[in-house]
Amino acid sequence: MKSSKILRKQIIEIVENQIKSNDPPETNLTFKRLIKEGYSKSDSKQLIARCVIVEIFDVLENGKVFDEKRFIKNLQQLPKEP
Repeated sequence: MKSSKILRKQIIEIVENQIKSNDPPETNLTFKRLIKEGYSKSDSKQLIARCVIVEIFDVLENGKVFDEKRFIKNLQQLPKEP
């Protein structure tokens, strides 16, 4: 399996874990909202994954800490790109 496929799978796992654990609750709320708006479960998870990727990138590339406020703001603005 290519490393990019593995990474995508792991990021979707992060999204699924957030939904399942309801932590943060905004992830689950966003997931449900996107489904109500007509997105499939898979597409909804991929949209949420974009917000996760923004945070991962900022932590790894810029050495910053996870910005929960920005993450939640980005979730609330989906499907608009974070």
